[in-house]
Amino acid sequence: MADFVALERWLEDRLEASLDELRRLVAQPSVVAQSLGVDACADLVAGMLRTRGFRVEVLPTEGSPVVVAERDGRSDRTLVIYNHYDVQPPEPLDLWTSPPFQPALRDGRLYGRGVSDDKGHLVARLHAIDAILAAQGELPCRVKFVVEGEEEIGSVHLPSFLARERDRLEGDACLWEFGYVDAQDRPQLHAGLRGICYVELRVRTAARDAHSGVGGSIFPNAAWRLTWALASLKGPDERIRIPGHYDKVRPPSVRDLELMEQAPDKTGEFRGLYGVKRFLRGLEGGVALRVAEVFEPTCTICGITTGYQGPGSKTVLPAYASAKVDFRLVPDQMPEDVFRGLRAHLDAQGFDDVETVLLGGTGPGRTDPDHPFLAMVARTAESVYGAPMQIVPMIGGSGPTHSFIDILDLPIATAGMGYPDTRAHAPDENIRIDLYLKHAKHVVRLLTAFGES
Repeated sequence: MADFVALERWLEDRLEASLDELRRLVAQPSVVAQSLGVDACADLVAGMLRTRGFRVEVLPTEGSPVVVAERDGRSDRTLVIYNHYDVQPPEPLDLWTSPPFQPALRDGRLYGRGVSDDKGHLVARLHAIDAILAAQGELPCRVKFVVEGEEEIGSVHLPSFLARERDRLEGDACLWEFGYVDAQDRPQLHAGLRGICYVELRVRTAARDAHSGVGGSIFPNAAWRLTWALASLKGPDERIRIPGHYDKVRPPSVRDLELMEQAPDKTGEFRGLYGVKRFLRGLEGGVALRVAEVFEPTCTICGITTGYQGPGSKTVLPAYASAKVDFRLVPDQMPEDVFRGLRAHLDAQGFDDVETVLLGGTGPGRTDPDHPFLAMVARTAESVYGAPMQIVPMIGGSGPTHSFIDILDLPIATAGMGYPDTRAHAPDENIRIDLYLKHAKHVVRLLTAFGES
């Protein structure tokens, strides 16, 4: 029987050493979108796992390498732990209070790019493993880590990697890369993630920019072509206008709606954190807002680049324009279908000159919210957080859960240290140290229960 009091005291006593390891990992840039530091970070993660006695390999893909590690335990039951070492670009740099790759501790929070998404989750789990090994000399179950380096660009090469390494990665369940508490610090478990189809639209109308007085009334304008194409994708009613886009959408089940009724209302949180004065389509909050947040597909313009945007004025007619667009997908939509539909729609609307480039995509993935593994994750969290863990059927974000479910046939549960102001993907990304420690304590209890089940 594990002595959780002693294990938790060990975690508390060695917290600063664990945070030092996290600082070193965050200080290593690993921006996959910019090909910055990715290989070096993979090697750093591999070394961290080797020091814990894991058998480690850094395996190549057509993109970033994947770190795979395994260590046996008392039980043959195998928990697969998925994390990623790549991070989002840190820009805009001027909005950071401290440099993104120089971790800074302020007011009980550690700031830095990737500290929450996802390096803090990885190191907190290693901290939990250290405590168990120090007390018992072995793990309660077999543990396999899969730590990839392309999650922030849609895990482009992960599905083929999982298919190739299926036998090596066999397991009984999967602990996912992240997790959250709500505004009242109650832990949440998300049983599913939306998928994503991320595309770039590009249009060139001339060899170079022109004087707007020369060409304004006779030359095609790339910026107008692009904005007209974008405007065709979604109407003022917020409905996506690509034919057939909603055909495969599976509505939430009765059980899903029951769980969404029990989920916390984030209306005030959204208003406070983001300054949102109104929600789309007149939604006021409550369960309707919660369901719309995660069970509806989206089409989001993430950025537009064209023409002159510096200080003052420049009378220029742009010859080139591009836009980044993401589609969040719900069951049973798939990114390849959405991309084909987008291309067919643009052609039908007369925008055959607008190029479409698929930058990444993954399907939505769901685990039965009543699965015994999810119940175990929730049960082992309660004594750490002092509150029941809320099981929520879906979260609005995306990740390669579909591949783990479809290829490895694993039930997946989320658990972690994210909180409403964690600012993942934004300037001043941070974690709260108290939640970092709680996640480590939760993982100790989860590994113990999993090995005994």
